[in-house]
Amino acid sequence: MRAFLRFAFGILSLSLYAFAATPQASLQMYFIDVEGGQATLIVSPSGQSLLIDTGWPGYEGRDSDRIVAAAHQAGLKQIDYVLITHYHRDHVGGVPQLLDGIKVGTFVDHGPNLEDSQVTRTDYAAYEKAIGGHARVTVKPGWGLPIKGIEVKVVAAAGDHISSPLPGAGEANPYCKAEKPADADDTENARSVGVMIRYGKFRFLDLGDLTKAKELELACPNQLLGTVDLFLVTHHGMDLSNPKAMVWALHPRVAILDNGARKGSSPAAWQIVHDSPGLEDLWQLHYAAESDRDHNVAEERIVNVKENCEGKLLKVVALADGTFTVTNGRTGAEKTYKK
Repeated sequence: MRAFLRFAFGILSLSLYAFAATPQASLQMYFIDVEGGQATLIVSPSGQSLLIDTGWPGYEGRDSDRIVAAAHQAGLKQIDYVLITHYHRDHVGGVPQLLDGIKVGTFVDHGPNLEDSQVTRTDYAAYEKAIGGHARVTVKPGWGLPIKGIEVKVVAAAGDHISSPLPGAGEANPYCKAEKPADADDTENARSVGVMIRYGKFRFLDLGDLTKAKELELACPNQLLGTVDLFLVTHHGMDLSNPKAMVWALHPRVAILDNGARKGSSPAAWQIVHDSPGLEDLWQLHYAAESDRDHNVAEERIVNVKENCEGKLLKVVALADGTFTVTNGRTGAEKTYKK
């Protein structure tokens, strides 16, 4: 009898150990340094993947190589969805080289190019040629992507936006009264696909390069987005975007600037984000060389401090209870933010 009890207890102990040792399900996000463009790789708890934008073309495949390296770090053999926010070169230009480096399932975008400029027409034509033979989906505000384990909600696309507030949003925005009207923008920036990604209680917002007039439509007079845990600062932190009435109403707990050494992170936009009520930390992919020391965060929250760098990434791991951890790929230092 004692031998049986010892055996049963041993089995129970092993089971409890196996349960304790099993990693907790998480949402993983990799903010890849593409030198002032965008490439954000998201891996759901189910293992499905979404890449938002592909960085620049050229540079001997620099950006596509960094994306593929991040995908391999995440254990991926293919990227299930590639979402192109808009057709500016720093967002769509890397598509052909990416397809040379890794298998891609479906491309997602806002439909045809809507900017009257030769360079953007050229880049859009290169994109269409590269994705020939791949599945392609044109999204509209309010649509979602079928990624198991997380909710990916389109909040803006092709110059339009959601008409109804997201759950928990819709309140009158007190910051709108002091906000000056913004000029209309007829570039592809204003047509960016913006998404809200939710995993349990964790919420992440990426609006691509939306500019102020379109951001304010989401924020005023009623805020349609609600609050967020993590905010990818719009348009690399340029002051063409990021009006106070929107940023402050989001009440982000943490914000990330996907700036380059000499692109984005303008002092005015940096200050608005930095001063946002309730913000715990601001992280930067690069030290902003054309700004000043007062408009750069402390070095431990900057991923790449030199202009000619190795392009280290920033990793975020989020849990369903809203807790998330940010890791600096240059130093290995990490910080956890509890709900």
